[in-house]
Amino acid sequence: MLTQEEIKKKLGKYAADLVPANSTIGMGTGSTVFWLIQELAVRVRNGFSVKIVPTSTQTKKLAAEAGISSVELNDADSLPLTIDGADEIDDQFQLIKGGGGALLLEKMVAAASEKLIIIADESKLVKQLGHFPLPVEVISGGWKQVQKRIMTMGCREAVLRKVNDKTLVTDNSHYILDCYFEKIEDAAALNISLHLVPGVVETGLFINMAGAVIIGRADGTIVVK
Repeated sequence: MLTQEEIKKKLGKYAADLVPANSTIGMGTGSTVFWLIQELAVRVRNGFSVKIVPTSTQTKKLAAEAGISSVELNDADSLPLTIDGADEIDDQFQLIKGGGGALLLEKMVAAASEKLIIIADESKLVKQLGHFPLPVEVISGGWKQVQKRIMTMGCREAVLRKVNDKTLVTDNSHYILDCYFEKIEDAAALNISLHLVPGVVETGLFINMAGAVIIGRADGTIVVK
């Protein structure tokens, strides 16, 4: 049986085969995407040509260290695909993303792409979204008022994300509220309701965005849905 890290590494290699040569693609953020970047780096050193639109400063830094060029979303004429991970995936391919704190640009890049491909290990598959706390990116100057509104929507707790006891500030200078809903009965409706709250910048609900989901299993198999 493979470890979780071995599954992610295998997924990275598999996903690299989906990247068209001489293209510019969207590149997500997270531990599974890390292995995709490492695999692409090997191919770039052997003459493969690709550029990425990174969804975070972390991804941009990893790509630069691997010898992969980055371009800004504004400068990308077209994106045939974006490859990213997810924190939860339900049976309808609805997603919770944002555990890495990059949900805003992740969603913008995914929306600009012809296809969003999600790579994840089987632990991310769920029957119903909500066990993983839903990240909601908010304006820093009014996060407490947003928090109060979210708590009226069936949320058990909405916690300001911190790292090493300091409030996390996103790449876009916002805060993140991690919202514990436990079970999200209607993800599409919740996404709309959250967006109607003044001060909400973006949610980690990716509704009807994933074109394909590639799942790595502990037995070494890869399933494409």
